[in-house]
Amino acid sequence: VQLQASGGGSVQAGGSLRLTCKASGGSRGFDMGNMAWHRQAPGTQRELVASIHTGTGTKYAGSVQGRFIISRDIDEKTVTLLMNNLKPEDGAVYSCSGWIRSRIGAPYRDYWGRGTLVTVSS
Repeated sequence: VQLQASGGGSVQAGGSLRLTCKASGGSRGFDMGNMAWHRQAPGTQRELVASIHTGTGTKYAGSVQGRFIISRDIDEKTVTLLMNNLKPEDGAVYSCSGWIRSRIGAPYRDYWGRGTLVTVSS
């Protein structure tokens, strides 16, 4: 299984972007457990932005609460991050990760995907 993020780009402050993390590979019995989006700006540590948890809902970093929405579609093998009212400080490389079962009988494993760049101009 591989994860690939897409949907990044350049946007003005106040604008919106929708990021998609797509899992490729896997077979019958594929399942997504807890999934998350992270971001890392140059010179900073990676930050957990949003996560979605099976059975318990979603969690957000305080800096994005009320502006970002994370969702998951297991049938489509995607995790989406809708980002509204973007601010210049939201600019970073965004990547996804999560616990995935690749097929029936396989254990859940932690996967990380390559990121997509988001730039927000003031």
